[in-house]
Amino acid sequence: MRPFWLSLRSVHLLGVALLLSACAPRVSSTATGPAAGPLGEAGFRAAFSDFGVAWVSGARACVARAPGYRPQCPRLGPAVDVAWSGGDAWAAVPGAGLAVTLDRAPRSLSVGAVVALSAQRLYREDGSALTYAGEAAAGVAGAPGAAVTGGDGAEYVVLAGRLRRVADRADLGSAQPYLFATPDGAKTANLPSAEDAAGRYQLSGTALERVLAGVVVARVPHGPGRVGQVGAEVVTVSPAGAVRRFTPALQELSP
Repeated sequence: MRPFWLSLRSVHLLGVALLLSACAPRVSSTATGPAAGPLGEAGFRAAFSDFGVAWVSGARACVARAPGYRPQCPRLGPAVDVAWSGGDAWAAVPGAGLAVTLDRAPRSLSVGAVVALSAQRLYREDGSALTYAGEAAAGVAGAPGAAVTGGDGAEYVVLAGRLRRVADRADLGSAQPYLFATPDGAKTANLPSAEDAAGRYQLSGTALERVLAGVVVARVPHGPGRVGQVGAEVVTVSPAGAVRRFTPALQELSP
């Protein structure tokens, strides 16, 4: 499928609106994305980068850029996933067959029934994939439930309950509910997690925790959400879009 790019936001939004009205958009019930959640978790996903955090909750996609973290939630139609590619935050809008940027210069890529995004690829429900330049890329056999670009630069997906590396189709074992990148690849966990060379951060549902060698070494009260790293900071976002910032030692920073 050939991509098309629109340079004016008014044309961009009008085109999305026309497509939405013409093709009765549907939202996938499968949670996707680099900070994905289990089935039935109200469609809440998030993606983090050095530029900020993007998330989709209740089919509405938003972005909050560092350092101000002011949410922007453009009207793009029901979204199912978000990802960062370079400095751009993207949302998947499968009903319209589009991937669209959430802020900055408006861009739209015609991709078809897109169900999962990573930093490098857009995955359709049949498992085929495109790059953000609109070029065909290696995909998988079936709709991925989640996708992420690992710290090693490779693509990883959750497919039929298994964690798989896309390049060589290696089966890396049974997948737990949350997929996230690690410095040397990708992992899954039972809790929303982020990991760097110094350890792991996770959200238990009642606390944000820092874990070293499998032991919780710091904890602060925190409700449900997603966690990631933005530069040197640990950043969380709630389903309602509340963004919080912490030092690596979990000292909360001013908004």
